[in-house]
Amino acid sequence: MKLVHITFRFEYVDHVERILDDSGVEDYARYPMVEGKDQEGKHFGSQVFPGSVTVCQALVKNDLVEGLMQRLQEFRMKKGAHRHLRAAVVPVEQVLGTGED
Repeated sequence: MKLVHITFRFEYVDHVERILDDSGVEDYARYPMVEGKDQEGKHFGSQVFPGSVTVCQALVKNDLVEGLMQRLQEFRMKKGAHRHLRAAVVPVEQVLGTGED
């Protein structure tokens, strides 16, 4: 099991959720409209620092990670505005409440 941490511009939430669904990801949390910073600067939802970031954290079965990351990379490369998407894969040592226990 891995934790995939994804950050992206809030307006692409439907696209990212579709990628998660199409990749077989059944368990994720979404934190909409959070403050963040990327290569273009701060996004704090204010006039000085407009925009915001969405964060998704997904528990992903090991055999699904590669396909998910490939789909996310394809999305990133479609157009310049998608390049703000970042994803990191983190190993998970233990999970409670997997539905299998």
